[in-house]
Amino acid sequence: MFLLKGPYEKCRPEEKPTFRAKIFKGRQMNAHSNLDGMIAEYMQLATTNVSDALDRLRLDGAPQGIFPLWPGCRKIVGPAATMKLVPVGESSASPVSGSLEAVMAGRPGDVLVIDHGGNMEVNSYGGIVGFTTHHRKLSGCIIDGVARDVDEYKELDLPVYARGIVQQSIRNRCAFGGFGIEVQLGGVRVRPGDLVMSDGNGVVVIPKENAEEALTITKECKTTEERIVEAIRGGENPVDAHEKVRYDSMTSPPRPG
Repeated sequence: MFLLKGPYEKCRPEEKPTFRAKIFKGRQMNAHSNLDGMIAEYMQLATTNVSDALDRLRLDGAPQGIFPLWPGCRKIVGPAATMKLVPVGESSASPVSGSLEAVMAGRPGDVLVIDHGGNMEVNSYGGIVGFTTHHRKLSGCIIDGVARDVDEYKELDLPVYARGIVQQSIRNRCAFGGFGIEVQLGGVRVRPGDLVMSDGNGVVVIPKENAEEALTITKECKTTEERIVEAIRGGENPVDAHEKVRYDSMTSPPRPG
């Protein structure tokens, strides 16, 4: 019997996939294509636009205080590949080996999300794990904590977002708390597969079940702001331009009926 283990697995010449297997494979490939298309659209937007959409949806998705580690650090959007670091004593697992395992479990295009509880004194991400992230073709890394080896990330063109920079090693200063689990960025929940986005304005977390709706609203918010700018450029009173599109209500949920 033909066993389908993944969306891209090829059957052996003597085997033929069942009709059901073909449909299943097609659906997985379509889902992958839809995700890629959605990510490409988010890449044309800003976290500020997305934050407005999350406000309208009444979703908590805007952790504060996490920024690019250098000027010119690229924007990233992708599914979260999560991991957690904990204080020494809460786990006996090596943070170095655990971090490498978390990266290895990620897929190309994923964004490594590290929950270190906002720790500003202990490193969360170093050059070896950074190189492995790049080598495995993950999109980048977002950290609720600090990182080191910034020059190496710049050389790799690997986007890294964090609360700051530190010079000390991660070794023997924390422990590994697991990967592929629900974590937090600045108190905001992040589950494996949720979309995360970072740019010069900060970070947003988009729950996977709301990603399509949030994208539609995000584009509406951007279009509204562009209309205001064009109106002002054309000589319209800025206050009138805002009131005409009900700008103050843009992030409010639609009224019933």
